[in-house]
Amino acid sequence: MIINTSTKLITILLSILLVISVVPTIVHSQSNYKPPHDKPGPAIDILRFRAFHVDIAPQEILANQMDMYYFGLKVAAAKDIRDSPGIKVHEAPTSTISLLLNPAPGPEGQLNPFSIKEVRQAVQLIINRDFVVQEIYQGMAVPMLTQVSSYDHDYLTLYDMILESSINYDPDYAKFIVNEAMTNAGAELIEGKWNYEGKPIRIDFIIRVEDERRDVGDLIRSEVENLGFIVQPTYQQFGPAIYTVYSSDPNLVGTGGSWHMYTEGWGKGAADRYDSGTLNQMCSPWLGTMPGWQELGFWQYENEELDLLGQRIFSGNFQNEEERNSIYVDASKLCLDESVRIWIANIVTNLPADDSIEGISLDIIAGPKSLWTQRDAYIPGKNDLTIGNVWVWTERTTWNPVGGFGDVYGNDIWRNMYDPPITRHPFTGLPIPYRANYDVTTSGPNGNIELPSDSFMWNSETSSWSNVPVGSTATSKVVFDYSKYFASKWHHGEQINMADVIYSIYQTFDLTYNEDKSSMEFAIATVSKPYLDSFKGFRIVDDNTLEVYVDFWHFAPDYIADYASITSITMPWEILYSMDTLVFDQRKAAYSDTAAQRFNVPWISLVMDGDARLVRNVIREHNSANNIPDNVFNVQGLQLVSDSDATSRYDSVLSWFDEYGMLVISNGPFMLNKYEPPIQYAELHAFRDETYPFKPGQFFFGEADLVDILDVDSNIIEIGSDNEITVTLTGEGNLDLRFALKDEISNTILINGLASKQNDNKFLITLDSSLTSTLQPGLYKLYLAGYSDSLSSLNERLIVIEAVTDKPVSVEPSGDSPVVSEPPKSEISSNEPVSSNESTESGSSNLLIPIVVALLIIVLGVVFTQSQKSNSTKSIKKYNPPPPLYKKSAAKKSAAKKSAAKKSTAKKSTA
Repeated sequence: MIINTSTKLITILLSILLVISVVPTIVHSQSNYKPPHDKPGPAIDILRFRAFHVDIAPQEILANQMDMYYFGLKVAAAKDIRDSPGIKVHEAPTSTISLLLNPAPGPEGQLNPFSIKEVRQAVQLIINRDFVVQEIYQGMAVPMLTQVSSYDHDYLTLYDMILESSINYDPDYAKFIVNEAMTNAGAELIEGKWNYEGKPIRIDFIIRVEDERRDVGDLIRSEVENLGFIVQPTYQQFGPAIYTVYSSDPNLVGTGGSWHMYTEGWGKGAADRYDSGTLNQMCSPWLGTMPGWQELGFWQYENEELDLLGQRIFSGNFQNEEERNSIYVDASKLCLDESVRIWIANIVTNLPADDSIEGISLDIIAGPKSLWTQRDAYIPGKNDLTIGNVWVWTERTTWNPVGGFGDVYGNDIWRNMYDPPITRHPFTGLPIPYRANYDVTTSGPNGNIELPSDSFMWNSETSSWSNVPVGSTATSKVVFDYSKYFASKWHHGEQINMADVIYSIYQTFDLTYNEDKSSMEFAIATVSKPYLDSFKGFRIVDDNTLEVYVDFWHFAPDYIADYASITSITMPWEILYSMDTLVFDQRKAAYSDTAAQRFNVPWISLVMDGDARLVRNVIREHNSANNIPDNVFNVQGLQLVSDSDATSRYDSVLSWFDEYGMLVISNGPFMLNKYEPPIQYAELHAFRDETYPFKPGQFFFGEADLVDILDVDSNIIEIGSDNEITVTLTGEGNLDLRFALKDEISNTILINGLASKQNDNKFLITLDSSLTSTLQPGLYKLYLAGYSDSLSSLNERLIVIEAVTDKPVSVEPSGDSPVVSEPPKSEISSNEPVSSNESTESGSSNLLIPIVVALLIIVLGVVFTQSQKSNSTKSIKKYNPPPPLYKKSAAKKSAAKKSAAKKSTAKKSTA
């Protein structure tokens, strides 16, 4: 964009930041990819999805029944298949598991223990995360305390908070807290079981069975029973479990057919550098994913402070990155304190594939399951691929773009069929253009941009577009260029145009602000309103360009564009219009599951024959009556759709239904050709229209060079002296290193901050004498977190450090023997591998002495710990009062810390 001098001066004076974004160039391993052809669309002609049970998946892939498996293999099976000829196992942290507790009070005369916050907090202490990670997942997971793990960039934001947490596996302490809380609530412990008003308290526990969550659930069940509760486990697969938990009133707890606890699973869709969605989804009630689900008539979990903090993150209500991070920490602390959703682990999913597949781009979170892979993937000499999953369809799989696509299994297919305007870079996690380019102009966080007089907004009271009031302002403006859409066609052959964008915007606003519609789809409208309230106007610039004005700011301007992209342009307007007629005028279907239950109508799914026929019938009616929503398509005197346009659209949809028997029509590289729920099968065919803008290889990324900690040159601290520890990293981009030295006995952070950068990959941690002179001889833990500006994930390590009065004479390790020995990735147990100096001379007495001393200290520590646990068991009443789940750091002020402080700034789907 060219800006003349006067405009540039005004821009500077107004402190407006202008960002011009274009489709990114291919950044990694591009030379390794050779497209099989240069035709529009994907690399292959046919993409099949079939269901395979996880227990037989290894045999099926070895038998060439599928080319890639999208559901994580069980760890033992993954280890068995890893070295099999022709198989490559991709590892990706795609899944997280949590324990959801029902905090509703329940019916009169009953006591739900989890309605008591202290009991929920006690549950944190009976989750043996290390056992889950080490034994159940055999090291292929990392423990989680919050909504982000060490694979997420915002783990750095919460780094100190997590290290300072006092949450550890401590069932005795948990029992003390429960005893006190339940007694105060009027319950009685009779023969080891809790009773209320003369009746035993029973916990209904929904446990998933498809994967290791069954073992995790059984482990938790045993721990809850040890607290004095009768636990009734119900083992369920995806569909029934989701229906029981997320479609029911939480206040029915204890009445049969309801739930107290549920082993949740979440699929992570892509890398995200600065989280806003996950925090709100997993913590803040306003977004509709906390118990009560914002459904009309249900009991609601409420927390105004969490809503306010979450919405500040979501709406960009902060002055800079530091304030944003501070708000994020405050919200996460409160979420942890509430303990409604208790995090357990981030699973490193094992996804096997035929090793001859070319064109796999590995998102650092989603691995090969991301947007990118199936657009480029192929096996030389073949024109098809078969993807296996544990499900293709479940009772909760619903294909509608308004209130559906909530399950990971449907989304695994759907993401190959549409092109989003904006997506996430698979390595950096930052928003990037995909099919829509954009320009961002912002005067935020404190300035305003005046809207042009011909800007408009939807007015639900007049059912028309109205000019915005004179003098209206917004914080930011985003100009979207949709030419890559509008120069091409929908799958049914009709040209994509501005009418598709405008109808989608209208549909979203009218569902939320039209009182009749919002009362029907209450949950969708309630969740959407805070977001839509921040939009101040729209303006059609030309046939391809739309201006969007929002009260939103972010220090990373691409997030402004992502926020302002209100329409995803996934289906043509005639499908959306006909569904609206069916739902709101005829009231024969519903967009959401809860509305479908309330009105006893189908939860509309466009892949199901009965639902698709209902929509088809409405389209027939519109076609025969020449119906067009003129009020929607008349924008500032511009008529976007003519009678002949509408007729052509309706005819094309009817022809599509006659050929395919369903109404999923989109714009991406694949079209849905077959969808057969009874046999768990879906088949996608390549969309080869000559106007489709992308060809294989245009978005190939390959695999990132992840951050790794190669070497730590010392694990000894000499008390009373200045000490330096050099850490060597590797990985792409500009690297940095966070560190924290912790006294585990007192649960105190002694020093933390950024290590001093010596060169591109070497970092210096300085522990000066003012700090080390306060140390007692013994073992301490040094936590390290290496990260890069080119990656949204990080690498965490834990090093056991020994503080000694006299530093032993060191023996130089050989050049090929790093001090930190890192096991193979599949053997890494968690974010706490212990590293120690390795001797290069096995007979060295100089090294033997500190090793013997260290072992003696460890043995004494174990004896002391066991003694403490024994004493605490005998006199558990001494725990009073309970400590907080996290505590403030007592970090020492030292020269090293001051130096580090100057540098320090720093939609999942159900599965």
